[in-house]
Amino acid sequence: MEEKWLTDYPASERYPHYTRANAGEVLPTPASPFGQTYAFDNAIGLGFQEASIVMGAYEEDDYRDGKPEMVSFFGGYFYINMSCVRMQAVRNPAITVEQLDLAFFGERPDTPEYEPHPMDEKPHLKTKIDAHMEFVLTTSEWAAIDEEKAHAKAIRMARPNLQEASDEELLSRLREMHPLIKEFTTNQMVTATSAAIPPGMLAAVGEAIGDPTIPMRLLAGLGDVDSAAPSFDLWEMSRQVRNDEQLLAEFEAGMEGLLDRIQKLETPQGKAFLTAFEEFIFSYGSRGPNEWELSSQTWETDPNIPLVTIDRVRKQGDDKNPVIGAQKSVEGREQLVADVRSQLDEIGDKELEGVFEGALIGGNQMVFRERCKTTLVRVLHESRMAIRELGRRHAELENIDNSENIFMLLDEELEAFIADPRSFHVVLAERFAEWIKLWDLTPPFFLRDGIIPPLSEWDDADVVEHPFAKEGDVLTGTAGSPGVVEGKAKIVSDPTDPPELLPGDIMVAPLTDPAWTPLFLAVDGIVVNVGGQVSHAVIVSRELGLPCVVSVANATERIQNGARIQVNGTTGEVKILERFDE
Repeated sequence: MEEKWLTDYPASERYPHYTRANAGEVLPTPASPFGQTYAFDNAIGLGFQEASIVMGAYEEDDYRDGKPEMVSFFGGYFYINMSCVRMQAVRNPAITVEQLDLAFFGERPDTPEYEPHPMDEKPHLKTKIDAHMEFVLTTSEWAAIDEEKAHAKAIRMARPNLQEASDEELLSRLREMHPLIKEFTTNQMVTATSAAIPPGMLAAVGEAIGDPTIPMRLLAGLGDVDSAAPSFDLWEMSRQVRNDEQLLAEFEAGMEGLLDRIQKLETPQGKAFLTAFEEFIFSYGSRGPNEWELSSQTWETDPNIPLVTIDRVRKQGDDKNPVIGAQKSVEGREQLVADVRSQLDEIGDKELEGVFEGALIGGNQMVFRERCKTTLVRVLHESRMAIRELGRRHAELENIDNSENIFMLLDEELEAFIADPRSFHVVLAERFAEWIKLWDLTPPFFLRDGIIPPLSEWDDADVVEHPFAKEGDVLTGTAGSPGVVEGKAKIVSDPTDPPELLPGDIMVAPLTDPAWTPLFLAVDGIVVNVGGQVSHAVIVSRELGLPCVVSVANATERIQNGARIQVNGTTGEVKILERFDE
């Protein structure tokens, strides 16, 4: 293996610290060369950078020429430049670096300290920053992102028959999507960054009234979270299965060939399920584990993924209906808002009252964030479907070894491939062989001081081991979604192939993106290795009313599968109640 990957970035001198926090949720695996260069280098990264300038905390001269500074790739793995991100707090008096770190990276003692740079302070940006802060703290509806959502939906509805399209037409489709990916990323990044502001403001309120759990509890029950929507539809389909003997029998017969068997059912219930499932795939087929990576499977390219989720969720009783949990979250939030207002009134601090009311409205940025990401992912998926069709046909023509090799192209090679696909046969096969080796590496969580260790010094994924926590041990993380629950820990490493999940189980996962969250319906609580106060796991857990703790370092390795644990989503603690002898 070479000491660096062919698409790796040079390290930044200006912004020397990088992190996999949040980045590991976006791209948990090595990016394919096409996924990185087409989607990130030439679209998403540029949208990130444009968003930072829109928000007022950055200027053009904050960045070097060439590749975006805020996002980076090393060893094929996606990193966020945390030094760069921190400028939002350095230049914005409404939030501290510590508060931003907590929101984005969670509580980690090994987080690199902030070190000032001569170009960090830019007082002249305050006017633009203040204008953006006013927007965040006063905006309950945002027409622009609703228009983007409608645009993405229209693109999906107008998708041509890709199998009948020529190579040139597929290329045209990819180039048509490209500027939209950048455009939609801009608002996605604006909302993702802005979502970190309310938790910091609410932390000040919690400190004033002596309740540090205020931020997490008040940001639950926001409602209308787009990334939670598939969970509700999956729940309804799980009830169709649970309540019909023939559908239930087909699911219990196993996942292999399940959809084909259901299609042979002549019952009204079977046809109703198929109709609901087809509508689900049309609406949410862009979602899937690792959905930012174009080479990854999604619910449309592999329908077995949502079918497996339905199979796990069907075992839950009707009392676990997510509508019930969501309503409890809404009611709990409304009561807490009233209680805090009463306490602030007793304190008599009008400025603090203003901070509180502004932060409540600012919480909408979390809803906006999930909407923007859903929109962006939908357009990314249209590119995925076009490039996959290109790979399928050229593998069939034996111009490439297999359809997955198409993702070894670089964006700038796409036109040349269309002109002479056979000439890429050898180089794509060689890249694929080297790319697969990257999957066996564990990327460092932090890269410090612009020092990028050669790949030969990275840990092997299978070598790093952590001893199981003992009975009575308490693992600490970041409080995500309020509530306390006890149950059996189930380690889930792959959402496409989860273990059996039964009522009372608690899912312990390495990370979660929106594609994981339907599995939340099959369990009573969530523990995640990584994440901050605005991670997808947290936002969706709050909507579903599930206790959740994130940023529990190495939880999937330290918590024994099957151990009985207690999850306190209010305090951010996970206690080992009982282990068993293996």
